[in-house]
This record gives sequence, C-alpha cells and structure tokens, in this order.
Amino acid sequence: MKRFFPILTWLPGYGSGMFRGDLAAGLTVGVMLIPQAMAYALIAGMPPVYGLYAALVPLLLYGILGTSRQLGVGPVAVVSLLVVAGVADLAEPGSTEYVQLAILLAFMVGVIQLLMGLLRMGFLVNFLSHPVITGFTAATALIIAFSQLHHLLGVSIESTKHIHSVLFQLFEKRAEIHPGTALFGIGAVALIYAIRKWLRRIPGALVVVVVGIVLVAVTGWDQRGIQVMGEVPSGLPSFALPLFDMDAVYRLLPMAFAISLVGFMESIAVAKSIHARHRDYRLDANQELVALGSANLGGSLFQAFPVTGGFSRSAVNDQAGAKTGMASIISALLIGLTLLFLTPLFYYLPNAVLGAIIITAVIGLIDTKEIRFLWNTQKEDFAMMAITFLVTLLLGIEEGILTGVVASLGVVIFHSSKPHVARLGQLPGTRVYRNLYRFDDATERKDVLVFRYDAPLFYANADHFKETAESFIAQKGPELKLVVLDASGINSIDTTGIHALASFENELRGNGIQLRMSAVHGPVRDLLRKSKYYKSEDEERLSHMEVHDAVAAFDQHRDRKPQVGN
Repeated sequence: MKRFFPILTWLPGYGSGMFRGDLAAGLTVGVMLIPQAMAYALIAGMPPVYGLYAALVPLLLYGILGTSRQLGVGPVAVVSLLVVAGVADLAEPGSTEYVQLAILLAFMVGVIQLLMGLLRMGFLVNFLSHPVITGFTAATALIIAFSQLHHLLGVSIESTKHIHSVLFQLFEKRAEIHPGTALFGIGAVALIYAIRKWLRRIPGALVVVVVGIVLVAVTGWDQRGIQVMGEVPSGLPSFALPLFDMDAVYRLLPMAFAISLVGFMESIAVAKSIHARHRDYRLDANQELVALGSANLGGSLFQAFPVTGGFSRSAVNDQAGAKTGMASIISALLIGLTLLFLTPLFYYLPNAVLGAIIITAVIGLIDTKEIRFLWNTQKEDFAMMAITFLVTLLLGIEEGILTGVVASLGVVIFHSSKPHVARLGQLPGTRVYRNLYRFDDATERKDVLVFRYDAPLFYANADHFKETAESFIAQKGPELKLVVLDASGINSIDTTGIHALASFENELRGNGIQLRMSAVHGPVRDLLRKSKYYKSEDEERLSHMEVHDAVAAFDQHRDRKPQVGN
C-alpha cells in the first residue's frame, strides 16, 4: 500500500515540526500559484478561472500519490503552450468547445501517464535527451513570451505560434499600441525583476497583482482602454465527465503523448534536482508517472486542463520549508478558499500584469549556462540542442518535439552502431594494458594485437566490429599471430554478434592467427557456450581474467615443444 500511496510513508509519523514547515510552504506556494495559474490559463487559451481549477484537484491528488515531497504540481508554461498548440486547430481558444477539448486532453494525458506508470515505463523518458529538452524549452519560452506581447502593449493581433508572425503583426499595428497598457505592462516586468533582485523572499507576481488591481480600481483606468480580467466565476469546479468525441480523441492523441512525455520529463527533472538535497525519502519514477497521471485524470473530472510539476513553485516550496506532501494539500486548500470567496477581487486585474507575470516566468526557462556548457563540452549535443531549438522556433511546437525525439534516437542509434574501440598496449613493467593513443609509454608486440570493444555486440554494430578489427589486423602486417579481444566493455551479445564473432575467428584461423578473449562477462560467456561455434575445448580461450593472462597463455602454448623419442 505504501508503494501506491506514498502518503502512508510519512503520515503515521507526522508531527508539529513537519506541519510548521508544510504550513509555511503551502501558504507561500498557494499565494504564488494564484496569479501564476490564471496567467498560464491564458497561455493555454482558457479563461483565467480554469487555471485555478487546474491547481486544485491535481495538487490534492499529487500530495497523496507523489513520491517527491517538494514538487509543486499545477499549470506550467510549456504544457500550457502545448495545449493551445494541440487544441487551437480544433476550436477557437476561449470558446466552450475549446474548453471541453482541453479538459478531454487532460483526461487523455492522465490515462497515458497512469498506464505508463502501472506498466513501469518511466525509462521511456530517457529517449528525450537533456540537450533536446534544453533546446525545446528555450524555443518554447521565446514563443510564449512573444505571444504575450499583445497583452503587454494593448494591441489586438491574431493568435499564432510563430515569432516572426507576431513581430510582423506588431510592426503593422505599432500605431495602435496603447500607452497606458504598455506603461502598466513594462512597469510590472520591471517591478517583478526588482523584487527578485532585492526582496527575494517576497512573491513578486503577487505584489504586481495587488498593485495592478488597486491602481486600476482607484483610478478607473479600465475605462480608458486598459483591458482587465473582468468577472471571474466563484465557487468550486463541479464534477463532470469529459465530453468524448472519437474524432477529437484521434486528432488529440499525438499531442496527448507529447504532453505526457514532456510533462513527465520536466516534472522528474525538477523532482530529482530537489531530491538531491533530501535523502530522507525515495523518489520513484514509475510512481511519479502514476501520481501525475492520477492528477491529470482526476483534474479532468473537475474541469482542469493538463498539468505537471513546475520548477519555480517546487523551488519555492523547498526553500519555504516543505517537509511532506501536506504542503501541496495546504496549497490546494488555499486555492479552494480563493475560488469560494476571493474571485471578485480579481475583477480589476489588468491583462498586462498577467502578461508580465508570464514573460518574466518563461524567460527564466532559457538555461544559458547549460547552452554554454554544451558548446564548451560536447559540440554534438550542442548541435542537437540547436536543431531542436530552431525547428521549434521556426516550424512549431509539434515539429520541434518530433525533431527532438528523432534526434535523440538518432544519436543513440549512431553511438550504438559505431561505439568507441581502443587498441591496447602494455605499460612497461606491469601486467596492465591501456589505450595506445592515450598512454605514450604503452607498447605492443609485433605478433600480438589487443583491442577493446566498448559496447554490447549486437545486430546494429556487428559489421562495425568486424570492419574495425580487420583494419587493425591490416595495420599489423604478416607477423601477427595472436589477437586478444578485451571483452570488458561487451556486457551483452545477441545471435548476430555471435555470428560476427565466429566469422571473424574463422578468418583469423585461415590466416594462421589465434583469437583469445579476456574479461568476458558471465552472460556473454553463457551464450557463447550455448552456440554451436564454441565447444568445451574453447573454454580456456574464453576465460582469461586479464589481457596479460591471454598473452601469457598464448606464449606458453607456442613455446611448448613436442617430445621426440630415441
């Protein structure tokens, strides 16, 4: 039961010390989440109140089912943009049909993540590499930021996912920029950054919301062209099954899978980074999928759009002292109280303020340090990041995700088919063999070739194995009598690999060259024994513990002379 309901691991020993930390964190995150959730609802093409709906039931369910005790679940910028990218082609953002489709999408995401968790498929997220996520997130952050410029400047433009289109429309309508709205929006951005720099413990988003509401309410600027949120429905969301349309389900399915993977990737990355500072509990990736799936599935029954774990809220939750999932439950209760009693206060909230909150939040998603790290460390990873970034930015969200997945899989396939191979030499006065190209004092005998293959030997790289070995043999010349394969890097082998190895040995025998293997892993040796190519008399050649043992055994057999009778 504790495995499926992690709340049971901390609730029996829950005490006042934990509650104080959870109360402070829960209230802090709840206050921060109110304006954020409404802002992210706008990104998703939903009325602002649906952001509060998405921050209510999902938070409660994750607090019960999640294994991370500091992760803050709710609406996030990237997933919100994916929602509008997937649903906007089927209905007009903000319309009743659009809202129903977004809720249906949350239900689909919940089912997919829940099934993945129950089937223990958390490993699938590893196929979205970190450079791909970095590039995708950076491009998505820019798309989101530019999509909010019309709120910030008070200009009406057509909804689009392309930055160049936003810039073109803004340039065309530059004369329509509303000075008061622009002043409000730019001022809100400046105030948020100022609070972040000098008053970090104060939630900047909440401050600009309060200031914006008070200024508009007192001055009546909403009568002078500054757009405000208007009436926000009060009351808790009602229970209702999503409206199922099989055609819509079919068309939303690709985006549901994309949100499931990207949302889980973002959530587990945040959870792992925070878990590194807390070793008093165990983080389970598969149970995280179950918790997120349940949060989305349960949330969809109470009018929520897709959610996941967010970095900023989780960091604040941790810094404010969260000890258990009770912090999430307290945040959800605060959201509930807001829906019941406080929504009238948001009537005068300027849209420019929400735009400022979104822009300042997503700009922080652009990880410039990681981009520099990729450039300085591994140009291949940087190229993969850059390709994903450009495709997402220029072609669209779906295309960027697909490109990222293909790029990640392509790199895996490439490295699997052409792994690292090292030609080894002996270090003087030792039994140790090391890479000839890394150790200047390593030497090799004219009659012996030693090489190490650093990958499983299977169908994808069998030809590469033979071609590489044959190129080494060609370099050695006619004096070669022994080839030693250091198999310490070959942790598995399939039937194609066995065929390749047997074929390679037959070619060596035809040229009077012997093959010996060292450091063969047990499972590999078992399969070689089962194959028809290796008999019991071959056991000695396959069982050398070290390369030195293989060379010494060859020398011993070669030096042994037959006895001649009188």
